[in-house]
Amino acid sequence: MSDYLQLISVPAIAAIVYWTIEIVKYTLDGNEKFKRFIPLTAAILGAILGIGCFYLTPDLISAPNIFVALVIGAASGLTATGANQIIKQLGKGEESGK
Repeated sequence: MSDYLQLISVPAIAAIVYWTIEIVKYTLDGNEKFKRFIPLTAAILGAILGIGCFYLTPDLISAPNIFVALVIGAASGLTATGANQIIKQLGKGEESGK
C-alpha cells in the first residue's frame, strides 16, 4: 500500500500548490509584482509541503532525508507552474481560432 502512496506525492503537492497560487492570484487581482515571483513562490510552497510530508506523513513521500524531501517538494511546486503555463497556452490557441 505504501508504494501506491509514494506515487501520488508529487501530483498531490503540485495540485495543492497550483490551487493555492490560483487563489492568491485571484485575491491580488493582477498584481504584477506577485506575478513575477510566482515560480519562486511555488517552489518555496512546494518545499514547505515536502518537508511537512516528510515529518507528518513519511509514507507519502519517498525521501531518505529532509534535503531530498525539500527537493521533491520544490520540484513539485515548479511542476504546478508548468501545468499553469500548459493550461494558459492551450487556452490561447482556442481564443485565436487555431
